[in-house]
Amino acid sequence: MRKHVEQIPIRRSSRSSPLRVATYCRVSTGTEEQEHSLESQIQYYTDKIYSRRDWVCVGVFADTASGLNTKDRPEFLKLMQLCRKKKVDLIITKSVSRFGRNTLDSLKAVRRLQLLDIDVWFETEGLRSLDGNTQPIMEILTAFAQRESESKSKDIKWGIQQSYKNADSKTSHFTCYGYTHDKNGYLIINEEEAEVVRLIFKLRVDGYSLRKIGAELEQRKISSPTGRAKWSAATLDKLLSNEKYVGEVLLQKTFVEDVFSRVQVKNTGQQNKFLIQNHHEPIVDRAIWGVVQKKQG
Repeated sequence: MRKHVEQIPIRRSSRSSPLRVATYCRVSTGTEEQEHSLESQIQYYTDKIYSRRDWVCVGVFADTASGLNTKDRPEFLKLMQLCRKKKVDLIITKSVSRFGRNTLDSLKAVRRLQLLDIDVWFETEGLRSLDGNTQPIMEILTAFAQRESESKSKDIKWGIQQSYKNADSKTSHFTCYGYTHDKNGYLIINEEEAEVVRLIFKLRVDGYSLRKIGAELEQRKISSPTGRAKWSAATLDKLLSNEKYVGEVLLQKTFVEDVFSRVQVKNTGQQNKFLIQNHHEPIVDRAIWGVVQKKQG
């Protein structure tokens, strides 16, 4: 006997009231071109919703943010909150990649919406999340989107590392307390702050603890780099360990280990570091620097 498979369509309850529809739009950056794309998405889906008599618009949500993490998308979170209040029946979005590039976050969001009986229409792929055949396809598509995002992240990291090898790259000229920029964006000494830096190093050489140095600076009414009256031990420790004061720059002290969490991790040998010597004019003599580093260690 020949086997026959019959697909049973999803049963929908008949409804007399209009379908409550929201749309979600996203672009990854705030460039003029991308902003125009976002405006186009918003206009297109707003028109689409209002063109249907059986639909009512309950919100247009748009983010300018990476899709890697839903926490960085405030409008997406607002949409999900509205859904939890059961005020949405259908969400329209351009594609799976616009909804999110993190496979786990995207699928979790879709599954939460499924439990609330809220449908998501991915227009480019022609998928509806409440369609029983959609789940395996969505998993594949979101995985591809995630892989694309990881690839772009690797390209960006490669570009940054190449810039580290250039002694005149802008990356090596980030300012710190005691320095400012000249008209070309290069590090030059801020003499007023530099005097404070020299004082801090001198006090450390003279045997002052970090707490005692802080008290001395407070007594002299010298404000911290953030403008506060008190200098924290952490601020002083960081300042006394900063190689820029001896005219050097050490790059890639930290790195992003996971593209999705984007948490900065201290580089203790997992990645290459790049030391640029004689990079700019020092504030502190190398001999004093050496004595202080022994105390810091």
